[in-house]
Amino acid sequence: MDEYVLSLLQLCDSNFPTGAFSHSFGLETYIQDDKVTNKQTFAQWLEVYIKEQLTPIDGLACRLAYEALKQNEPEKVWKLDRLLYVQNLPRETREGSSRIGVRMAELGAKLYPSSPLVSYLERIRSGQSKGHPALVFAMLAHHLQIPLSVAVLSFLYSSTASLIQNGVRGIPLGQTEGQQLFRELQTHLQSAQKTIQRLDLDDFGAVSPGLELAQMRHERLHIRLFMS
Repeated sequence: MDEYVLSLLQLCDSNFPTGAFSHSFGLETYIQDDKVTNKQTFAQWLEVYIKEQLTPIDGLACRLAYEALKQNEPEKVWKLDRLLYVQNLPRETREGSSRIGVRMAELGAKLYPSSPLVSYLERIRSGQSKGHPALVFAMLAHHLQIPLSVAVLSFLYSSTASLIQNGVRGIPLGQTEGQQLFRELQTHLQSAQKTIQRLDLDDFGAVSPGLELAQMRHERLHIRLFMS
């Protein structure tokens, strides 16, 4: 079990080179609109992002993919890959999620060559799938026999940690403020994990219009630190 825990910690480490540091997923738009300017307003944005986008899309996809793998139904995972790509309307966010997913799949396949990521990567390279970090995380967690609830919470942690680091750079904030913010958000992550357990495929994709519009507007900003 210690080996599995260490592997999970490696996946959640902000130094794991997935390219997530290049993407703000709409946060930069809010920063330039002077709506996110400090720790308090950033916390408000993160709470909405966790509840209205991370939970019903990426987090739910992670859980559904894990369950499909457990039932030995890989076609359901490939369907989730298609849904994640086509329902993601902002071009930069759609392409950014795919890039991160591909990079994670490449790293995961090298680290764990007996995992289903090898097949996923083959599908991506042949154009059958697009790649998404939520699915890669689910495949690795299932392969490592990490319990589902722990896997989902860890994915939420990893996604939020990347955004906080990007917010610290983009707003900017101090590193201490970033760590304080992450500590304060832990209850929201736990609540999100419990909500994800109650959702089903009919709930998938219920994103906040405000977040989506900000992600669409990002590509037209005059000055950008992030790719999305």
